[in-house]
Amino acid sequence: MNADAPARGVARPRYLPRYEAGMDFGAVLRETRGGRELPPPPAFAEPAADLAERARRALYEVADPEFPISIVDLGLVRGVEGDEEAGSVTVHLTFTATACPCMDFIEWDVRQRLLELEEIRQVEIVTGWDPPWTTAAISARGRRLLRSVGVVT
Repeated sequence: MNADAPARGVARPRYLPRYEAGMDFGAVLRETRGGRELPPPPAFAEPAADLAERARRALYEVADPEFPISIVDLGLVRGVEGDEEAGSVTVHLTFTATACPCMDFIEWDVRQRLLELEEIRQVEIVTGWDPPWTTAAISARGRRLLRSVGVVT
């Protein structure tokens, strides 16, 4: 018997790839969504006042890999700061759990989406755990979207 082979009936753990510079998680993210489309961002009455708000609005197009809901509606975006002159944005994120296997995917997707904005040249992501995420962070829109796919919050 091969010493590297798992014992019969024992599943080998499945490891998700860690983010490395230049790695393209796009295909993995599309696969995790299982063909589910993310609802369009909310309609805003006024144009975004500054770079931070333009970036925050763009994050409505970043989906949680497990649910067809944006990371903004899920309450993972704790804040966005922008420096118009430097073309840089800092995004403050949290996650649903400290061992969330999707953290690297979400961070990659945040960077990709924000770098699509012409005026953004640099994205910094700051992860925070205090206060911990709870379902209370889900927006009213997010709750409606989750209920529409059978998730009760």
